[in-house]
Amino acid sequence: MNPTVGIAVILTVLQAAHCQMIKDLSACLLGQSLRVDCRYENKTSNPLTYEFSITKDNRKHVIHSTISVSENIYRSRANVTMHKNLVCLYLQSFTTNDEGVYMCELKATNDYTGNQIKNITVIKDKLEKCAGFSLLIQNTSWLLLLLLSLPLLQAVDFVSL
Repeated sequence: MNPTVGIAVILTVLQAAHCQMIKDLSACLLGQSLRVDCRYENKTSNPLTYEFSITKDNRKHVIHSTISVSENIYRSRANVTMHKNLVCLYLQSFTTNDEGVYMCELKATNDYTGNQIKNITVIKDKLEKCAGFSLLIQNTSWLLLLLLSLPLLQAVDFVSL
């Protein structure tokens, strides 16, 4: 086999094997809770594993995970929801003691390129409040349905007059 063709085949296989990529990591305050959104691009239907952790005082603390065991101090206050291309961590009763560098780590089953990791520094006084509208945008099908139904609602009002 020609070496150039061999290298091209290897690069193609590696690109196809790369199943997910973290696109964005953001944090905001939702009432007294911290919400960390980990948005990713997924090119496979393979199950996704995740880990949210915090690094403070040069020590990693696992908050919520399907990869390893969560620490007791976070277990009762943390939960995670998964939507299409979005994994959200909710940490209840967020205080300045919870400030630090938050990490989102994702891995799709049979993805041989390794885990995807992204970090964000979270400081309570610098966090913005979560926009209520962003919850609707997370599932764009609801937004699309709403926009498509507006003409129908106007037609019903006109007929009832």
